[in-house]
Amino acid sequence: MRLKQQNLLKFLGFNTQGDLGPWTFYTDKRKNLVFFIKAPPTTGPTWLQKHQRATFQVIAELWQLQTRANRDNWELATIKLRLNLTGYNLFTWYHTVGHRPTLATIERLANLTLIND
Repeated sequence: MRLKQQNLLKFLGFNTQGDLGPWTFYTDKRKNLVFFIKAPPTTGPTWLQKHQRATFQVIAELWQLQTRANRDNWELATIKLRLNLTGYNLFTWYHTVGHRPTLATIERLANLTLIND
């Protein structure tokens, strides 16, 4: 359902993004407020969903196992190269995609070592 009077909720102090009670709110490309009743899943997660969640869990644990200096290097690389992401995002990207040549370019341009081969 699209609200024509979307400013009414903003006037009432609602930042209408995400879930609020039984409703889900978001703003579409044309800045229109869209909302609908949340629909709980009717089935459990698929094998691929479970696999992806487990993958991200392992990556998060790997990030926590990094030394503080190494985590700081990942952050510093994103700052030096003005990448629009955090060090953790870059770390996650590398461990999901695994494209070493791209990471080598980032290391070279930032003059930092991120992965010790």
